[in-house]
Amino acid sequence: MINTNILALIDKTPDAVLKSVAERVKQRRLEKKFTQKSLALRADISLASYRRFETTGEISFRSLVKLAIALDKVDDFDSVFAGKSYGSIDELLEDKSNYKRKRGVR
Repeated sequence: MINTNILALIDKTPDAVLKSVAERVKQRRLEKKFTQKSLALRADISLASYRRFETTGEISFRSLVKLAIALDKVDDFDSVFAGKSYGSIDELLEDKSNYKRKRGVR
């Protein structure tokens, strides 16, 4: 049996992540029945930038946030790089007992 976690990691290249995000944005756009042009206008980005994004996944972070706002999905950014989650109180307590303060490099 092949470990599905390993297979998931194989697909996590930067290009694959970019294209996956672009595809999800496209799906939200289609759900809302927006054309590429209407979404670009709502997000205040150029149509060329939006088309490139859907094709390649390449877009500035600012423009991605503008798209999220235009699609009512800006709250989804709250989970990006969120703090560690715990499955139980025991995991939380164990983690806190092993905590040692670390300093950054000067």
